[in-house]
Amino acid sequence: MANSTALILLISSVLLAAAAYIRREPGHADGSFADAHLHFYMHDAYGGPRPTAALIVTGREPLPLPSDDGATDQETTSSSPRRFGDIAVMNNALTEGPERGSARVGTAQGFTVRVAEHGAVNDLSLHLVLEAGGYGGSSLAVKGRVDTGAAVRESIIVGGTGRFRFATGYALSRSYDYDVASGGVVEIDVYVQLRRV
Repeated sequence: MANSTALILLISSVLLAAAAYIRREPGHADGSFADAHLHFYMHDAYGGPRPTAALIVTGREPLPLPSDDGATDQETTSSSPRRFGDIAVMNNALTEGPERGSARVGTAQGFTVRVAEHGAVNDLSLHLVLEAGGYGGSSLAVKGRVDTGAAVRESIIVGGTGRFRFATGYALSRSYDYDVASGGVVEIDVYVQLRRV
């Protein structure tokens, strides 16, 4: 009985040690990875004298919403200025602060596709191209499902160039002063894990 208890304890200890070893994030122990947090504001303008975003493809009108009894209600449609299938491109300034005159740190270049029949959900493909500071000349590739109606939206960092080569992480965005029809300012926090090359 004592031998079997000792054997069970030994096997349990080996399994726990193996699980701890396997779960350890490679690179953190030997210093080959570093974490970085970036914070900036994106200025998105669909109108005015210098628009930075444009609706390229106009989608279709949303289908009527079904009523509670399952029948479609012809009167109930979305009041959003965007439509299902809309494709918009952007070349938006990234700045240190939310004000238009704030120091520019880069450009957000990419596109969104409206993927929700009702609501403000987009598929986002975006490159955050940094032009200033220690990351100048480097970029991050962002991909995600963005629900503009949510208070905080999360996207993933799928890679990058320059100092961000092999980067992974996530980006959190919030509407700072934003309107779906005309654009505005979006606050962005990026959390990345960088491989030291």
